[in-house]
Amino acid sequence: MCGICGVVDFHRPEAVDPRVLSAMNAALRHRGPDEEGTYRAPHVGLAMRRLRVIDPSGGGQPMGNEDGSVWVVYNGEIYNFRELREDLIRRGHRFRARSDTEVIVHAYEEDGEECVARFRGMFAFALWDARRTRLLLARDRLGVKPLYYRCDGARVAFASELKALLHLPGPRWPSLRSLDLYLTFGYVPSPATIFDGVHKLPPAHVLVAEEGGVRVRRYWDVVLADRSGMSLEEASRALRRRLEDTVRAHLVSDVPVGAFLSGGLDSSTVVALMSRVSPHPVRTFSIGFREGDANELPDARVVAALYGTDHHEVLVEPRAVGRLPELLRHFDEPFGDSSALPTYLVSEAARAEVTVVLTGDGGDEVFGGYEWQRRHQMTEALRVLPGPLRSVLPALAPLGPWPRERRERVRAFLEDAVRSPEDGYLRRMTLFDRGAREALYTREVAQEVAGWDSREVLRSWIRSLPRTDFRNRMLYADTHFYCPEDCLTKVDRMTMAWSLEARVPLLDHGLVEFMGSLPPGWKLHGFTSKYLLRRAVRDLLPPRLLRKRKRGFSIPVGSWLRGPLREAVRDLLLDAAARRRGWFRPEAVERLLREHESGVRDHGHRLYALLALEVWARSSLDQVPETVPAGV
Repeated sequence: MCGICGVVDFHRPEAVDPRVLSAMNAALRHRGPDEEGTYRAPHVGLAMRRLRVIDPSGGGQPMGNEDGSVWVVYNGEIYNFRELREDLIRRGHRFRARSDTEVIVHAYEEDGEECVARFRGMFAFALWDARRTRLLLARDRLGVKPLYYRCDGARVAFASELKALLHLPGPRWPSLRSLDLYLTFGYVPSPATIFDGVHKLPPAHVLVAEEGGVRVRRYWDVVLADRSGMSLEEASRALRRRLEDTVRAHLVSDVPVGAFLSGGLDSSTVVALMSRVSPHPVRTFSIGFREGDANELPDARVVAALYGTDHHEVLVEPRAVGRLPELLRHFDEPFGDSSALPTYLVSEAARAEVTVVLTGDGGDEVFGGYEWQRRHQMTEALRVLPGPLRSVLPALAPLGPWPRERRERVRAFLEDAVRSPEDGYLRRMTLFDRGAREALYTREVAQEVAGWDSREVLRSWIRSLPRTDFRNRMLYADTHFYCPEDCLTKVDRMTMAWSLEARVPLLDHGLVEFMGSLPPGWKLHGFTSKYLLRRAVRDLLPPRLLRKRKRGFSIPVGSWLRGPLREAVRDLLLDAAARRRGWFRPEAVERLLREHESGVRDHGHRLYALLALEVWARSSLDQVPETVPAGV
């Protein structure tokens, strides 16, 4: 695992300024504390920071071919590198190291930019072809590893994290449209970033830069199917074989490997399969909360005891929110998913014991496990009602016997039954809808974002999908949009903050392709989520866990903001620094706080996103000391 960066200037043959390259590389030290390397030649400068995982004594980067005409810097793991290495040796290529990095160099010599199709793993790499004066950037299929870039005329710069690119002259004030994207989704989706002129390379894409220009293209996608030639039982057995294969492949390492164990179905499956092939007890790491509804430690303990793991636990207290400034700076742009905090803390604990962890991330997207997917099934059941009757359903929400704190959820559910499936999905993916954003914005911000729809970024995804069963289309959007932009971004930044490599076996692209080939009813079967996965691992896990519904991994932010963090967060969002920024009307922020504190509405996740934005702005824009008010 590494941090990579570099600059290519097609108009200036002199080598890139070593001071700039060194500053960019130093910004990535946390991604690779073990080693650093640079390569400078006419038109190009490449640099990397290395975390030694495969071939610790060799495998240094940048790495070149025999005659020095091709050089690569690379972040990630290619799990089939041994098979590729043998094939390339048969084709006449000579290897000097045992690492997976060198496979990229020789595969490019053999297949050009099409080499990415041969790689099984998570990766982001930059390859310089001196003979063709060409830069190739590539990112893995599912977006596990990040890659940012800037194109300024004839110059292209790239880095694993945005902070390295900020050492180059360029924009430092947020794009207000990107701010609007952030409030819409809770993150800034690719290819945008918070800054104009800086882009994320999307998952499954390559960028080729030559003197004549830059082109970006997709090299992989998954094909969705509504039917299968297999029987349900055949598919269950095939899935089990693929799960065993992907977990075994992801255990390849020359350093200690552990696992995050949340107590849910996905991570428990990974731990169970790890335990079957590991000669030693698996080291597992879990995190929990004192609040019972948010705490899954008891379920994690059951799995840890069943498989005799070397188990470690972390308990999160409200005062841990005081560490928000240190963790948010690793995102380099605002990030509103509150589960970043427990991920950061469990990563800190794991790094004390291991260098690599396997996680259960991706299981909800691949197997169909999110609550909003189940809610879609429920709203579809209401579509048998005549249209006029369905249209009055949202008005019934305040009249039901449910507690006041649940009325908002009931109202949203009934509104989804009235809307089209696409509109319902968009609502569930939206943090602040258009009306809520417009109510927040000052006149200046509202004028800047007028005339465009931030949700079109996701809506265009949904429109472009084949007209398959909507459940399939929804799973596709989850896998290609929400998963890389939110979940995988969170896991990468929070683990790499502690120089910890996280691997996601449930996002092996072969497994994703297999699940895409199966009917959606085998994933979301009636109101049962992850139906096929539950069948495939029913002999591995306790019945109680197999029956368990999904819980979120976010902190109990709603209750914390009504209790121990109430005054501190109120002070932070309404003080003079926030007002001077000129983004939000103070009275609108005050209304959100008051509604949440009184229990009229649950704005917990929205207020956390505003809190994360303000903390980020103070450290990244104002460059004030990384502190927040006492109590946070």
